[in-house]
Amino acid sequence: MVPVKRYTKKVHVEEIVPSVVEPSFGIGRIMYALFEHNFRMREGDEQRTYLALPPVIAPYKCSVLPLSNNPDFTTFVKQISSALTQHDVSHKVDASSGSIGRRYARTDQIAIPFGITIDFDTLKTPHSATLRERDSMKQIRAEVTELPKIVSDLSNGKRTWEDVLNNYPLFEQQESTK
Repeated sequence: MVPVKRYTKKVHVEEIVPSVVEPSFGIGRIMYALFEHNFRMREGDEQRTYLALPPVIAPYKCSVLPLSNNPDFTTFVKQISSALTQHDVSHKVDASSGSIGRRYARTDQIAIPFGITIDFDTLKTPHSATLRERDSMKQIRAEVTELPKIVSDLSNGKRTWEDVLNNYPLFEQQESTK
């Protein structure tokens, strides 16, 4: 036979400090939230999708797009690319043979907020190019030497797109063709 004894034992408070923190979320949930809040479709055209990351966190801040493979555009592409690098603006040059609309759509899909287009009016003096904003798709025309500073200020939050629209002429269409 087994004797059963009852007794009371006084235990003092014992504090336990965990040594491992296990959050209930992972990178998958963060990425899902990022895409959920920033993935957009153009009104009236469900095929035109884009990722609307704010310029401050976008991996590339600007794309440089020559209108065609015209050899005269090469010097301006190199000049703008070099100036963007000097202003610490991450950028991508897309000199592929696709139409400018398709190249804009490609850059919109990878969250590039601004695009500089070199066209035939750039060859005229004073040399100017267009700057396009991804979300509104509005464009301005400014001198080639001013564009890197404008993009840098926009990317770092020192300037707003509305301010740029108020200070530069809105680009409607190209004046000349070749």
